[in-house]
Amino acid sequence: MTEKDPFETLLDRLVASTRSPRGRFSAARSWPLLQSRLKRTSLRRTLWMRVAGAAAIVLLCIAGWQAYEQLRPVEMMTVTAQAETRTVVLPDRTEVILNRYSTLTYPKDFRREARREVSLQGGAYFEVAKDPSHPFVVEAGEVQVEVLGTHFNVEAYPRDREVRTTLLEGSVAVSLPSRSQRLVLTPNERAVYHKSSGSLTQESLPNAADDISWSHGQLSFQSQPLHEIVRQLANTYQTDIRIADPTLAEYRLTATFDIREGLTHILDLLQAAAGFTYRQDKNQNIILQTKLNHP
Repeated sequence: MTEKDPFETLLDRLVASTRSPRGRFSAARSWPLLQSRLKRTSLRRTLWMRVAGAAAIVLLCIAGWQAYEQLRPVEMMTVTAQAETRTVVLPDRTEVILNRYSTLTYPKDFRREARREVSLQGGAYFEVAKDPSHPFVVEAGEVQVEVLGTHFNVEAYPRDREVRTTLLEGSVAVSLPSRSQRLVLTPNERAVYHKSSGSLTQESLPNAADDISWSHGQLSFQSQPLHEIVRQLANTYQTDIRIADPTLAEYRLTATFDIREGLTHILDLLQAAAGFTYRQDKNQNIILQTKLNHP
């Protein structure tokens, strides 16, 4: 008797256990069927492996690009206002009105940053777009102003003895990171950083809107001492103005001027009201003094 092939013997056992018709499951017919199924399974496996490999490459490229974007230095933009105010719209839709002779520096794109940070030299009025997950921060020399969404004014002129932050709407925190000092302002309040002493103080205002009258082309003073009026005139017209008589410096005035009228016209009006005269020295600095002391 001829010895059966092992595969044929295994097939006979399977037929006996399932009671299936023997003819339908002969080794000759089943082996090609099994091979075709094995080929299809192998093809599917190969296809899935290729798809998975391609997906892994795509994910790796995306991860690499994101890492590059995170590490790539952010391009910085600098805007300077000269003899006129200038409006700047930041990438997050925050609107900034730069005062005359002021400079604002900010990143071209805020999206990759946890905080929206800008740097200011001079004066600016901010209407900040609300974004609680990305606080808005203004660096003004030693002073740092942090907000979530609000309207405020910052004066940080190099020639001034103070840096001022005035709040019109919302809430801001004004801090000195180097000294661990922090003040939280509410509307109609001002934080003043005194450069000489390094101290930070807080004061209430009758009308904070006066501090941004310049953004409408005006300078508005409500019972302000002459030294404060002179400070704002000096910054507005980029001219050194000095008060020779200390008593004259405390003389208070209420007035509103159109910036387009020019410095000479405004000084003429002031001297008639306050009883002083003014002159220019050899360095073109303007000196204010009482008429009694005028040679």
